Amino acid sequence: MRPAPNDPRADLEQLCARGLSWSNDLTRNLPDSTRGRPAAVLVLFGVLDSVPATRADRGERASSPTARVPRDLDVLLVRRAETLGSHPGQIGFPGGRLEAADADATAGALREAIEETGVDPSGVDTLGALPELSLTASNHLVTPVLAWWTRPSEVVAVDHAETIEVFRVPVADLLDPANRSITVHGGVYRMPAFTVGDRLIWGFTAHVLSRLFEELGWAVPWDSGRIVQPDR
Repeated sequence: MRPAPNDPRADLEQLCARGLSWSNDLTRNLPDSTRGRPAAVLVLFGVLDSVPATRADRGERASSPTARVPRDLDVLLVRRAETLGSHPGQIGFPGGRLEAADADATAGALREAIEETGVDPSGVDTLGALPELSLTASNHLVTPVLAWWTRPSEVVAVDHAETIEVFRVPVADLLDPANRSITVHGGVYRMPAFTVGDRLIWGFTAHVLSRLFEELGWAVPWDSGRIVQPDR
């Protein structure tokens, strides 16, 4: 039996318990995944305040396509610095390469989130790690770690050499079919994308969010023929 519609944390916990497969036509694998460098990202959801999603300002109806989630549910994202060697200027999750001192991917993801955003770890519950996902552009094997923000803390771009913006995006806005599209890479690889306001979320981050929404049962039908192209 599925949790009640307004219990996203329970949905996330159940997903961690059962796992998921990343395999589909929207991603590429490393030629030799054993050589990928281990990394982790923190996929941090939370219901921290009463700020509604953009579309919900007009009032949420039971028949709304985003009724599976509370309208104040959001996810934490960052914008990478333009000067970085890989994925410059892109929007992503806080995270990075694992270090020898990290006990595991969960510890590494939380450490990176603290270093990049200043989030208070005492207000973050890590829920579990999902299977690794290959990231060809930077030759990494990335473990997404799902987490729940139990209370708000100030977040900022701590080091502008790495991160230039830290922000929360309402999940209801990401689920809005009007904000969903596809990017095409090399004329062959089709990957999901989200456009919220003037922000384009694409690549690895959009793929992870899209698969999560599908597996969680939060996704609603959208036009996969709508194509947008990033400016890089």
